Amino acid sequence: MHRSIRSRFRNISPRDAILILIGAASMYFYFSLPLQVPQLEQSTSILLDAHLSPLNSVQQPVVAEIPQTELVSHAPGWTIFRNLYMADGTLFIVTSNPESFPDPKLMTSTGLPAENTPESIAERMPTSRDMSVISPEEATRRWGGEKSTGEPNNIFPVEGSTVRPLLSTPITAHIYCISSFSMILGNVGCLAFASRCDLTLIFETVLNHYYHFCAELLFGAWAFWYGTFQGTSTIPPLTRAILPHATADEWRDGPGMNFFFLRSAWPSLTVETRPDWLDRVSTSALRAGESQGRAWWFDTVLLADRSAAFRGQECGERTQRTAAEAVKGVVERAGRTGFLERGWWEPVRQNVLRFAGVDTRTLGIGARAYKRASRGTPRTGGVEKVVVTYVSRQNVKRHLIPDDHEGLVRALTELCDRRGWELNVVAMERLSKEEQLSYVARTTVRTVRSFLCLRLTGLLLSSSSEFTGMV
Repeated sequence: MHRSIRSRFRNISPRDAILILIGAASMYFYFSLPLQVPQLEQSTSILLDAHLSPLNSVQQPVVAEIPQTELVSHAPGWTIFRNLYMADGTLFIVTSNPESFPDPKLMTSTGLPAENTPESIAERMPTSRDMSVISPEEATRRWGGEKSTGEPNNIFPVEGSTVRPLLSTPITAHIYCISSFSMILGNVGCLAFASRCDLTLIFETVLNHYYHFCAELLFGAWAFWYGTFQGTSTIPPLTRAILPHATADEWRDGPGMNFFFLRSAWPSLTVETRPDWLDRVSTSALRAGESQGRAWWFDTVLLADRSAAFRGQECGERTQRTAAEAVKGVVERAGRTGFLERGWWEPVRQNVLRFAGVDTRTLGIGARAYKRASRGTPRTGGVEKVVVTYVSRQNVKRHLIPDDHEGLVRALTELCDRRGWELNVVAMERLSKEEQLSYVARTTVRTVRSFLCLRLTGLLLSSSSEFTGMV
């Protein structure tokens, strides 16, 4: 065998030997050089952003006195605070002047299911477990802090606005809802919905129902929020929604309009649900052996509560609509004659319709019509083209007698043909969300009253804020 190997080496030609030497030398020099990794194209690189704040932006402990709670705006069921606190699930108002705040029953409730019985009405009245008014001295005793020694308070800011609703319902730039609709707008920019009760069918019939969630709760919340801060340099954004008594699935409706509307209207808004709220409750509960606890500090909060709204005259005695209290509260305070400032709904409307793919010209129908009407133009209210939309409900449980439906369509067709108007007869349940919103956006509504539907609740949300009359 050794003889065989030696014979093979003897058979290598000088040329082969030189090639082997060159190859070995090349490998030696290649691996002795520093390893160079080619740069990836920017479009294929993976970016990791941990969102870590620089050290100088870390929240510093609060050493001074605990800020007292301020009442910014109030109507039955709708209250905006500055410096509202929460510990162990209880909302705390810290003040040396408790008489300056409304009765808690007009701000919040227990969140228990709402029934029209004396027993249900009584059990939904708030207790000190739901909301408590304490003095600055009591707040210091509970949450520490001593200015003379530099000992910091155990209160922890929740930045942004929060909305929290209650269902019997609540909202934070914090909106915090406790019963019915309770909304707390804590740090400007958050939205929260809450009800202090175990999940019941209330959530099946209210929170996950588009008409109540969007057309009542969010509609009323934005009206009250906008009406309170209009006239300031900017309307504070809503950044957080807290739903303390609903899971991620329980606030969504079957057709998917709730999340579509919420996400498109406020794209940067985050939603906290029951597990998140329970985290805040448990981490702020007083532990065994402790003399002082912790509290969450909400800077600006809208607290909305449906049961509390029904204790007001406008909702409880006249309209049975919680948003009516929100609108009336800001309108009367400003000395206006029953209307919010023109265009107040436009930021929400434009966001939703743009997200749905509605073109820019259609988005501006209301503004253009108002300009024409203000110059004394026409009976049509200033719109370039009258578009009449009849939302048919013939395929659902509540609908017209077939003969009446057909007669109505014939009459509308004759009217629109005679006047040169466009007529759309649509069954919304057969259309995508984007198609539904496209029809609503193109429909011209006002003096001509050109939107016809058996049930109008919710249609207003996508209509122009300039022209919103319906039949």
